[in-house]
Amino acid sequence: MSDDTPVIELRENGPLLAKNIDVLVLADGSAAEAKAVRGLCRCGASQNKPYCDGSHSKVGFEGGGQDVSSLDKTYSYENDGITVQFNKLLCSHAKECVKNAPQVFNTKMRPWVQFGESDLDSITKAVANCPSGALSLTTPSQTRDWLRDDVVEIRVEKNGPLRVKNVPIPNDHWADGQSPQQYVLCRCGLSGNKPFCDGSHLDQGWTED
Repeated sequence: MSDDTPVIELRENGPLLAKNIDVLVLADGSAAEAKAVRGLCRCGASQNKPYCDGSHSKVGFEGGGQDVSSLDKTYSYENDGITVQFNKLLCSHAKECVKNAPQVFNTKMRPWVQFGESDLDSITKAVANCPSGALSLTTPSQTRDWLRDDVVEIRVEKNGPLRVKNVPIPNDHWADGQSPQQYVLCRCGLSGNKPFCDGSHLDQGWTED
């Protein structure tokens, strides 16, 4: 890996170091000033979010995740030669699936994913917009990663995680179906699946303020 390769490094019980990533989109939609290295908060306590201000030391932040192996399971929903895969462990509750294909993804239904061949276009859009990679899609002619693009960026979700595309990050465990091309990183400090987001920010009412 060359010195100018985009990468995210984890500091033990400390921030994320985003290196050589030109595009950082802030929660208000503006672009951050270009820098070779940025320290990004992942403890949830910084007064200068999304940047680290050293608060992790004051609050005793622990960057290690829990044993979530029992939650690491992919569910498959099949119809008309189309298969939608879902791993709940990876879901950040962004609800992009519900926004883009409400007739397919409905948490009030059982099963919550119901579709036919005519829904393929809306499913494709929903899966492509799933920031965490919790959803993936397989068709008779395509494999599950065919929706990924080559954009290299980090986007700060308002009161939510960091949405990352195509930036390597060293980690001991990648969940079933998880793609290093598209994932979300916890910045509230509450996830049981650190460094990745597991939706705890929403479950526990975390906000940037």
